[in-house]
Amino acid sequence: MICIPVVAKTNDKALKRMDASFLLADLVELRIDSIREANLAKLLAAKKGPVIVTARRREEGGFFAGTERERIGLLCEAVLCGADLVDTELSTDETLTAAVAREIRKKEGRTKLIISYHDFKKTSSYRTLREIYNRCISRGADIVKIVTCARTLQDNLTILRLVDWAQGTGGSIIAHCMGEQGRVSRVMAPLFGSYLVFAAFTEGQESAPGQLTAREMKRIFRTLEK
Repeated sequence: MICIPVVAKTNDKALKRMDASFLLADLVELRIDSIREANLAKLLAAKKGPVIVTARRREEGGFFAGTERERIGLLCEAVLCGADLVDTELSTDETLTAAVAREIRKKEGRTKLIISYHDFKKTSSYRTLREIYNRCISRGADIVKIVTCARTLQDNLTILRLVDWAQGTGGSIIAHCMGEQGRVSRVMAPLFGSYLVFAAFTEGQESAPGQLTAREMKRIFRTLEK
């Protein structure tokens, strides 16, 4: 599945980008950390397909400048408003992650919990990444997201091995490498069983280094299917 991140400063711009993105993507990631006074009820009522709601802290490459309780409060609100998935980081305080999980249980699990880990500097060893995956599962993740930075082409093989292993355990994982060296993992990870791949709506709207556009991803997948 192809997921397009929607990064916008206002609710109106986010709505327009969501509508346009659903023409190319299977689902959309709504980055509410970039939206001033995000109106989740309005945004999620207008969705034309599955939506991941994410509120990234600055330390995790995002824009959210409020407190952690405010940030997690938005994710809890997203669950109440019908988000299909919500994403919180492994680095989030366990009690706050548990608060999101409680809201999900109240809605009878209609929302899936993604617990994510990002390393913007390197790709750790396969053994370390497996340990990180297991920590995410122990926090109650329905889907684990592990994104690292590729310094060498070998790093792509490490992340693809992780995807293959996670699939073997019956788990759901989103994993790839960032950076120019990591572009190959963005193409190959879905073929190994990664839950989704992130792609930009158009060139210049990338939410992470090395991200291809949705049209590029579709063209590559069509070629590989021949």
